[in-house]
Amino acid sequence: MNLRDFKMPRLRFKKMKMDVEELGNIDYEKLEKQNVKNRTTPYEDSTHYQTVKEFFFRSVELYPNQSCILEKPNHKEPYKVTTYREFADDVLGLGTAMVNILNLKDKRVIIIGETQYGWYVSYMAMLCGVGIAVPTDRELPLNELENIVRRAKASAIIYSPKKKEEIEKIKQSIPEVEYFIEMKSDKKLEGKDVGLEHLIDLGKAMIKSGNNSFEQIEIDPEEFKILFFTSGTTSNSKGVMLCNRNLAENINGITAYVRLYPVDRLFSVLPLHHCYESTIGFLYPISQGASVAICEGLKYIVPNIQESKPTAILTVPLLVESLYKKINEKIVKSKKDKMMGTMITVTNALKSAGIDIKKKVFKEVYDNLGGNLRIIVSAAAPIDKKAGTWLEDIGICFLQGYGLTETAPISALTPEYKTCVGSAGKAIIQADIKVENPNENGEGEILIKTPTLMLGYYEDEEETKRAINEEGYFRSGDIGYIDEDGYIFITGRSKNVIVTQNGKNIYPEEIEMLLDKEDEIKESMIYGKKPEDGSKKEEKELIITARVIPDYDKIKELYGDISEDAIYDIIWKKIKELNKKLTSYKAIKALEIKEG
Repeated sequence: MNLRDFKMPRLRFKKMKMDVEELGNIDYEKLEKQNVKNRTTPYEDSTHYQTVKEFFFRSVELYPNQSCILEKPNHKEPYKVTTYREFADDVLGLGTAMVNILNLKDKRVIIIGETQYGWYVSYMAMLCGVGIAVPTDRELPLNELENIVRRAKASAIIYSPKKKEEIEKIKQSIPEVEYFIEMKSDKKLEGKDVGLEHLIDLGKAMIKSGNNSFEQIEIDPEEFKILFFTSGTTSNSKGVMLCNRNLAENINGITAYVRLYPVDRLFSVLPLHHCYESTIGFLYPISQGASVAICEGLKYIVPNIQESKPTAILTVPLLVESLYKKINEKIVKSKKDKMMGTMITVTNALKSAGIDIKKKVFKEVYDNLGGNLRIIVSAAAPIDKKAGTWLEDIGICFLQGYGLTETAPISALTPEYKTCVGSAGKAIIQADIKVENPNENGEGEILIKTPTLMLGYYEDEEETKRAINEEGYFRSGDIGYIDEDGYIFITGRSKNVIVTQNGKNIYPEEIEMLLDKEDEIKESMIYGKKPEDGSKKEEKELIITARVIPDYDKIKELYGDISEDAIYDIIWKKIKELNKKLTSYKAIKALEIKEG
């Protein structure tokens, strides 16, 4: 699953009244101006960690009784809280058993399954000294999963109960795998099968009897310890080799720009097999003594947010834009949209004078999002600037990150003290990011030199040499520019570029982003279609084509039950209006309707 393909469920929020009593009840004369410091440089006390184990056990020592992981046993029960001490005990127990009983030291272990407590314990145990972790997409079809197991030379697979059927088939097809460890199971070791909970208990018993060998393992920051396979089919996906230093440098880079505290809680909604979520959504809050609340599933996003009351959410543009649209639809239905605009104008003016009352004024919006939300971070794709600006307008700090699995993943991030909606952020303090051969608009391929950069591609030295030049810069494949303040703006992908006959470059993402703003369009893809044989010579130019999945629910709401031809006509009319805003060579010439 590519994060760009994140599927968004229907979000349901209660009706919003958006009363203005708060504005009328404030005695502005008695309000003291806040001490607003206009910081322009990174925080001086950023961290300098070298390994995950270092910052993890620091947090355990400092915050043993603080909440660490929150998970719902089932939808009807409240969140169950695991403290840092309890989490560390489970990590040490699992690691001790995997090393001493299963003899998996320095071996490759696949972790596959939906986000759950056992996933976190397994990953942390691997990073703290077991072997090489291989986080794997739980949505892979069986043949691709088998490919990953073989390519990684996996000695064990830690899996969720929902993957049991596929695991049974892998047992038969890949006899080289030594152990199959099931999450949420206390099954005793029988042949190759064993339960994760049983291993934790065995390890704890060994520790109690005096075996602290796992805790004493020293981590080499430079040693290959994590293997991520990039998106795409396993036949052509690349294996990205990372070390502890790569992940620790992410933490060091982030703490210079953004601060989390032990009272903070991050809401985990993205798949953990992505480096983005497992590093920034898990390791970063752990490094700060903060907690992580697990989302049960996409359809439970709203009730889970309201129950767990997070202060931060790490997500993708689709979720941010959906939140923006759904909340504003409720405001419009309440006929308070003009009032909302006035409230934003007034509170922005007050904030510029050092008085921030946004959380009080927009309390109803905050309550729909749990009541405590202060930061939303978006990455993986461009975002509608309107949605990010709206979040800032109601007082939520909106940040954007940039990076790839190859940069583990963060290479750039928006500083919280000087946000810039629409930008992908500034290079983290340890990184050097530049644009290669910029055109007249300053655009070119983004090159990245950073200590978060991978060790290389797994068993592919030639591809590694192609990706990293002699000066140590990684070729991102992204096209963009850097403004005078150092903010990076991504405008497209070099591999996706459509080159016209007269040498003009068209970056599909630019047009797709505009199309996706239309209510009638759920998803879109722009590509250059070859003309059919027999076309006239002057028609041999690639045809800029929009392939669109309509938002049938929205169309029904706006137009009633209409035919497919009518839907085509409505969307084509929207495209013609959009074409007026584009330079002529970027104009969409054809439309294809695809059912979702």
